Amino acid sequence: MSTNQEAPENKVLETSSQPADAQSELQSAPAGETQPAAGGDFQAESLYRQWMSSFERVKPQELALKEELVMLNRTAKVVKGGRRFSFAALVVVGDGEGHVGVGFGKANEVPEAIAKAAEDAKKNLITVPMVGRTIPHPIIGTFGAARVMLRPASEGTGIIAGPAVRAVLQLAGIQDVLTKVLGTNNKINVVKATIAALSSLLSAEKVAKLRGKELEKIVGRKRAAALMESRAPKAEPTAPVTGPAPETDNQEAQ
Repeated sequence: MSTNQEAPENKVLETSSQPADAQSELQSAPAGETQPAAGGDFQAESLYRQWMSSFERVKPQELALKEELVMLNRTAKVVKGGRRFSFAALVVVGDGEGHVGVGFGKANEVPEAIAKAAEDAKKNLITVPMVGRTIPHPIIGTFGAARVMLRPASEGTGIIAGPAVRAVLQLAGIQDVLTKVLGTNNKINVVKATIAALSSLLSAEKVAKLRGKELEKIVGRKRAAALMESRAPKAEPTAPVTGPAPETDNQEAQ
């Protein structure tokens, strides 16, 4: 009977010594080093960092941005001396090469409202992944009561969209796409839903990186080769080398 009672006591002592050893290792570790997390937590954290790295802030100073006014709204406030007007502007900016942003501004004058909206749009630029002239895959963006559906289209289709969605897609550089607005037609919500859809797009290379696989296993060998060719920089045509003009017989006679 005594041997059976001693065994559990030894097990309790062994298990109680493990947290003490782990605590001593943490105390002996340098302050700048952190202990590695568990396997699942570490993998989830690395995937989250890769996903957040895709939302790096775009510097507007390095881009040739164009502006387009989507909406200008006038409001009036009744005061003792009459009515006081103010203006709200919705502006979309982009370079036509995969960068676009939207901004909203209010002021008592129209030029000031447009300038404020343009500055706000430059602070919210995003990078849009594209495959040639269209988007990589279908997507639905949601903002408030507005839902905007975007689908890839074949070359030559053009931008099938309303004025609010068209402004965003044109300044983003997309030339072939099919769209449909589902829900409210409020231009502010529709434009922001379009931006939400474009910011949620993922390229095939990014999906392969997140899954830890090769590009060929995601889209196939032919599709991967086509994507690599489209991503390769195009060589600029070189001007023909022109030498001195040949001498004619008249020049020789003189």
